[in-house]
Amino acid sequence: MFQFHKKYFLWALALFAVEVFIGVYVRDRFVRPFIGDFLVVILLYCLVKSFVNTSVRRAAVGVLLFSYLVETLQYLKIVKWLGLEYNRLASIIIGTSFSWEDMLAYTLGIGLVLILEKRTKTQSSQNSLS
Repeated sequence: MFQFHKKYFLWALALFAVEVFIGVYVRDRFVRPFIGDFLVVILLYCLVKSFVNTSVRRAAVGVLLFSYLVETLQYLKIVKWLGLEYNRLASIIIGTSFSWEDMLAYTLGIGLVLILEKRTKTQSSQNSLS
């Protein structure tokens, strides 16, 4: 079940660096909220695939459901319920406001993962036939 995959881990590190850059330096209404959420599910997917030997579909669906759960918890004001509304780190990691746009960004991010994984698998099988 557990197996280290260097390729996914390196992608996760690169995406984490991009997310940190966005979080620290970008102050806009598109890249930070939408692209950041789009990339975070890809980051989580790569992190899961770095350590867990599971199917593409299972990892993608798991990450997407987890993301939906976190967004739903934001709707329910979980940070406030936990008494963490003044904890900056908790507010950043968990989030404090529900957004349908975030749900769309998560869905599109996982959609891209599925497309890229399918393309990679197709190219690999074509190369092995050559």
